[in-house]
Amino acid sequence: MSSLSIRLSDALSGISGILITPFDTSDKIQPQRLRPVVNRAIEAGIHVLTANGNTGEFYSLTTAEAQAMVHEAAELIAGRVPVLAGVGRSLHDAIALARTSREAGASALMIHQPPDPFCAPRGVVDYVRRIADAAHGLPIVLYLRNDNIGLEAIESLCRLQEVVGVKWASPTPLKLAEAIRSCNERIVWIGGLAETWAPALTAVGARGFTSGLINVWPEHSMAIHAALATGNYNEANRLIAIVSAFEELRAQEGNGANVSIVKAALQLIGDDCGHVRAPGSWPLSPQQRSTLSDQLRLWGLIRKPG
Repeated sequence: MSSLSIRLSDALSGISGILITPFDTSDKIQPQRLRPVVNRAIEAGIHVLTANGNTGEFYSLTTAEAQAMVHEAAELIAGRVPVLAGVGRSLHDAIALARTSREAGASALMIHQPPDPFCAPRGVVDYVRRIADAAHGLPIVLYLRNDNIGLEAIESLCRLQEVVGVKWASPTPLKLAEAIRSCNERIVWIGGLAETWAPALTAVGARGFTSGLINVWPEHSMAIHAALATGNYNEANRLIAIVSAFEELRAQEGNGANVSIVKAALQLIGDDCGHVRAPGSWPLSPQQRSTLSDQLRLWGLIRKPG
């Protein structure tokens, strides 16, 4: 394994922060609004930053917007941490994004699991292989939102030379444990359900976790990771309980408030990154906004009135 691959594997064993996508009032992307978010995350110690992930509203972006975002994110990050570039949708859109991501200097690709209702397990393997060929050796992290493709397909995907990691975003830790046992030990398995599920997935072999919270409070995410890294599950669960109300807000409206709560929190702490595109929920209801404001004050991220 090359030194570059080792460094990437080490980083993937930490926190993969999923960056939001800023918009202006005319609904145009405004990547420069990410600057304070990126700087805050890197200064806190976040190990990897991801452009065009689900917290980045990937499925609401045009391919051209996603291409612009990976270039801008890489420029803002400026080599300080690895850049993971999300690619997906139709095969040819994904290939175009993979090529753009390579040109932008991305450290690796994160391939979104195809949401096609007629998605065949062997078709997913072919989909990933063709993207890998187009990316000419750029490392790949698989993003599995569910495990319905089965263990055989997961094993086939993990045999691809370019695949270095798997983000497991399914609440099925026992199936994750089975996949880890069945696949090459070089693969880094990442808890893809953020802080809330990190203890359960870490317990069966995940070595890092994803986070949208890092856009708002990266220091807390780092504290949770530090607790898990030392096997202190009691401390990790105590820290997760502190953000449980925030995560419960994100899960409202069938998870449609997920990004909305993050962007509203950024507005409240003074780093306005705009609205959330439909079909996400926007704006927040008065009750949601009030609960969120109280939570941010409790955390000390905004000052109490007066």
